[in-house]
Amino acid sequence: MTRISLVLLLAVMASALYLVHTQYQSRRLFTELDRAVAESRRLETEHQRLQVDKRAQATPLRVERLARDRLQMRTATPAITEYVTDGGNVVVPAGEGRAP
Repeated sequence: MTRISLVLLLAVMASALYLVHTQYQSRRLFTELDRAVAESRRLETEHQRLQVDKRAQATPLRVERLARDRLQMRTATPAITEYVTDGGNVVVPAGEGRAP
């Protein structure tokens, strides 16, 4: 009978150790999942903020102002627009002739 008791005691001890290990793994994974969810929320918030910044940087008024100030560009007017025809090197000013 002592042999069976010893085997059962070892089985109970092994089962208890496995249970403790499983609970530890479960808690560790839950903590890791919680951290991942928090990181996901942080990244989503940052992504939304960057999208707002991107839209603000690309407004037509801002682009036009930067082109005028930094690149010394100006709005095209019919007086300075020239059309090049496909037939050769003929340049037709916008005020004269027909537009393509």
